Amino acid sequence: MRVFKTLLKILPEKVAYAHCDIPCGIYDPHMAQVAAHTVIRMTQLITDLKTDDQKKAAHDISRMTHVKEEHAGIIEKELETLRNDYFKEEHYKQYPNLNDLFINTLKAAAKVRQNIDTEAAEETLKGVLEIAEIFYKTKGVTPVRIKSVYPTEREMVLYK
Repeated sequence: MRVFKTLLKILPEKVAYAHCDIPCGIYDPHMAQVAAHTVIRMTQLITDLKTDDQKKAAHDISRMTHVKEEHAGIIEKELETLRNDYFKEEHYKQYPNLNDLFINTLKAAAKVRQNIDTEAAEETLKGVLEIAEIFYKTKGVTPVRIKSVYPTEREMVLYK
């Protein structure tokens, strides 16, 4: 046991970081995109809610707000993983606006959690899509914007 403790003191500790705390190399902005669409959709549903039944209205708003905030949290988590674990110094040099893009998109996602804000929801999706395009370019594939199949009728970024 003493030998083991001595070795721990002598040998430098190396920490590896990844989205799953195992450096598996699997990263993708897809979940952030789906979550951004969900945030927009929940914001639309809350804004468009019309009912005379106060109990039902309170129940529906509560559920939709929970989902909206939960998915804004997914966006934050997924973007922080990409920002901290995937993107490296060379990416930030190649795309000088990338750090500001992360900051602004994360701020918009935080605003989405705090309010019923269509503009912030749209800004969040816009930033997520731009980050996805940069991500795919760093992977050596061509990003392509397509109309999503979701009720938001906004775009998704895929690649070819």
